[in-house]
Amino acid sequence: MNGATIATSLLEIGAVSLRPHDPFTWSSGLKSPIYCDNRLTMSFPEVRKEIIDQFVDTIKEKFQEVEVIAGTATAGIPHAAWIADRLSLPMVYIRSKAKGHGKENMIEGVLEKGKKVVVIEDLISTGGSSIQAANAVRDAGGDVLGVCAIFTYELDQAQTAFSKEKLPFMTLTSYSALLHEALKMGKINDNDLPLLQTWREDPKKWKQSSI
Repeated sequence: MNGATIATSLLEIGAVSLRPHDPFTWSSGLKSPIYCDNRLTMSFPEVRKEIIDQFVDTIKEKFQEVEVIAGTATAGIPHAAWIADRLSLPMVYIRSKAKGHGKENMIEGVLEKGKKVVVIEDLISTGGSSIQAANAVRDAGGDVLGVCAIFTYELDQAQTAFSKEKLPFMTLTSYSALLHEALKMGKINDNDLPLLQTWREDPKKWKQSSI
């Protein structure tokens, strides 16, 4: 899966924006030439159907033993729900932190101990939130087969983090695929590519050289 179809769709609906010369500022303070909001895919039936089709195909190919689909709050929840429905599987969702009242749940829904789980994310940046969600499932007694996300920035930090946790992850498209399609669509030009590629190689260094 080369990710071209999903990358094109994300660009067409404005879920991903590229501004190599007028960078965005993430909540972490990091300067970035890309902003990704995959929640927008909920509003486009044809795009979300293609995303769910590819998620389902990926899970059937890579994680055949799956018994529960787990979505990360909040952006992973709708996609997890659609996937679980298509596969006729139970679904849960994982909070970023335990609820501060009632049963103080971090996982909502019924997750039986020993069940094999695939975690659904909207995107992977450093991998930290995905790994936190997977560890919450493990702490609750679930067996995490892997993480599936729509998009990855392909940061080395994420690859290292997932490898350290021995946690497989798959994505439907990637930063590289996105740049390739953006160039074909005329959303960036050949002169933009080196700057965009440098960001992926070292976001912190890119920030220092771009302000």
